[in-house]
Amino acid sequence: QVQLVESGGGLVQPGGSLRLSCAASGSIFKINNMAWYRQAPEKQRELVAGITSDGVTNYVDSVKARFSISRDNAKNTVYLQMNSLKPEDTAVYYCKSDVVSRNLVRSINWGQGTQVTVSS
Repeated sequence: QVQLVESGGGLVQPGGSLRLSCAASGSIFKINNMAWYRQAPEKQRELVAGITSDGVTNYVDSVKARFSISRDNAKNTVYLQMNSLKPEDTAVYYCKSDVVSRNLVRSINWGQGTQVTVSS
């Protein structure tokens, strides 16, 4: 069993910053790709940013140059630094991890979500 626990969401004014964290725990041998998704009300969940085990990153166009994804492999944690936040960034943010367990079973795991609200 693998658990993902997210933290760092909240209310911020436009132009502000937040840093999200997502820590994985449990039976972990290796974590492959990690990613952040978001889902706004009445919209589909979308990929925001992803990072491979080697640190290669990708971003949706709407957040490029504002958001930065990183990971600490020793802590099994992925981060999302969000700067210059806009009201349209308001959503529930979810982390996703591709995990190989100690008994070499691969699974896709999701966090419970953390609310980010950008409003004045």
